[in-house]
Amino acid sequence: MTSLRWLAASVLLVLPLLPAQSQAADLKVFASTAVRTAVAELGGQFEKTTGNKLAFTVDAAAALKSQIDQGAAFDAVIITAPLIDALAAAGKVDPATRATVARAGLGVSLRAGAPKPDVSTPDALKRTLLAASSIGYAAQGTSRSGNEAMFAKLGIADAIKPKIKLLDKPAPLGVAAGEVELGLGPVSEILPVAGVELAGAYPPELQSYLVFVGAVSSTAGNADAAKALVKFLTAPAAAPVIIARGLEPG
Repeated sequence: MTSLRWLAASVLLVLPLLPAQSQAADLKVFASTAVRTAVAELGGQFEKTTGNKLAFTVDAAAALKSQIDQGAAFDAVIITAPLIDALAAAGKVDPATRATVARAGLGVSLRAGAPKPDVSTPDALKRTLLAASSIGYAAQGTSRSGNEAMFAKLGIADAIKPKIKLLDKPAPLGVAAGEVELGLGPVSEILPVAGVELAGAYPPELQSYLVFVGAVSSTAGNADAAKALVKFLTAPAAAPVIIARGLEPG
C-alpha cells in the first residue's frame, strides 16, 4: 500500500472518534515548537476530515504558557506536561481533557555536510562534546535541564562550560546560523531545519524525554471541536506521522 493510501486509511480509522459537528469551527491552537511539524500535518488531516479550521500559534512551551497566563485566548494547547498541570491548577484548561500527544527525545545537530561525530555511546558522546569548539542549546525550556543533567552524568560540566552558548532560539537554528558548532535539543526540532543534520539521539543511558500533552481551554469557544482535535492527535492512527517527525507516540 502506498504511503498516501495508508494515510487515507489512517484518517478513516480516526473518523469514528470525531463527534458530528453542526457547523465548522475555527479553533485557536497553541503548540510547542518541538511538536510543530507533527501537529501541523495532523492538523491538516483534521481540517479535511471535519471541516474545522485551525489557527496555530507556535512558540517555546514556556512562552505559550506565559501568553495564556496573561489572558491570551485559545481553544486547545499542546505543551510540556508540567506546564499543562500548572494551567489546569490555575483553571486555564479542563483537566479532564488532558492527553499525552508525544514524547521528544534529545539529540545533537550539526551543519549539513560537516563530518558527523559519533554520539552513539556515552563515551563517544563525551569525546564529541569535549572536542567541539562550541555547543549551544535553548536558554529556556525543559530541554535545558535535560542537557545539563547529561553533562553532569558524563562528568564534563566544568570542562565544557567555556564552550556553552545559551541560545534565544531552538538549537538547530543556532547551528544553521553558524552561532555554534553543535546544537543540543529535541530531535523533532532538528529534522525540519534546512542546512542542519542530526548526528544522533543521546544514548539511552543519557536520554531524557519531553512529554507533550494536549488539553482544551476552560473557556474554549467550541469545546467539542477542541476535544475532537485532542482525540485526533492522540489516536493510534496518528502514530506514523508522529514517528516520522522525530517524536514518539504518547
